[in-house]
Amino acid sequence: MLALGQLLELTLAGREPAAKIQLTPEGTRLRWLAEGALEITPPEARDTGLDLLLSAGIHGNETAPIELLDRLLRSIANNQLQPRVRILLLLGNPAAMRHGERYIEQDINRLFNGRHEYSEGYEALRAGELERLAASFFSSPERQHLHYDLHTAIRASKIEQFALYPWAEGRLHSRRELARLNAAGMEAALLQSKSSITFSAYTYSALGAEAFTLELGKARPFGQNEMVNLDLLEARLQHIIEATEPDEDEQGLDGLQLFAVAREVIKQSDEFQLHLPADIENFTELDVGYLLAEDRGGVRWTIEEPGARIIFPNPKVKNGQRAGILIVPSDNAQLA
Repeated sequence: MLALGQLLELTLAGREPAAKIQLTPEGTRLRWLAEGALEITPPEARDTGLDLLLSAGIHGNETAPIELLDRLLRSIANNQLQPRVRILLLLGNPAAMRHGERYIEQDINRLFNGRHEYSEGYEALRAGELERLAASFFSSPERQHLHYDLHTAIRASKIEQFALYPWAEGRLHSRRELARLNAAGMEAALLQSKSSITFSAYTYSALGAEAFTLELGKARPFGQNEMVNLDLLEARLQHIIEATEPDEDEQGLDGLQLFAVAREVIKQSDEFQLHLPADIENFTELDVGYLLAEDRGGVRWTIEEPGARIIFPNPKVKNGQRAGILIVPSDNAQLA
């Protein structure tokens, strides 16, 4: 196997490879760009015109997606998987990966779309570097651009594998891309309706890519991901990489649950209280009238929306950050 196929091993060891460029027997080029960043370019005659960005490890303890990217890269480096698309693999937060922690100083996935410019420290610098790497990779306007940012969640979820689809002014969410995710094992998709500061929101809104945050189960240490079944996603990524996807997925959107954001719960002060059990699962339904949270000055969040569910509840976030999202079922009427 080519040495650059061991990107994960190099990253965890904090080592820079001696050879920055290597070729597979069939002519695919592997090029090391920076720590945790590898560009894969097929021979020109095989290139179908898609640029595929696959990122994982934005939170360093979310290991199942990191291991998935490692398997794909090793298959390419062994010449078992033969790409017909350009690929950029990014391991987002190498320092946090080495420590087995979510982050070192601050959540890097709250530092994109320029937010890193107003912060400092390791994660702020890394967010800027990831933006530059993504912008350079997606710089050819005549090509298709697709980004999957792979995560696992802090807590358990009633819907284990789901996608967050960013928003941008003037763009409609794509029915075709949602069908592709449905075939990849996603059970639900959250169609966002406002700008955000996550990595996928940056590539979607600033770079014009089709981009998604994929939540793929519960975070566990390296080597302990037997309960996280990514077989459908891995198979679909292999099809995308080798350009062997079906022209139309018969499944379409059948079985894919769509949700829209009703409200975000923003923590304003240290007096914030979230009235939920510590072990509540994502997608738990809340009754109308339920007092969800309280904050300084008599601020109260009470459930008003029938069918409302909570995702990503976290009262420990910094003041001014999102402490949870209320979502409601949606239809597919606004899809392109």
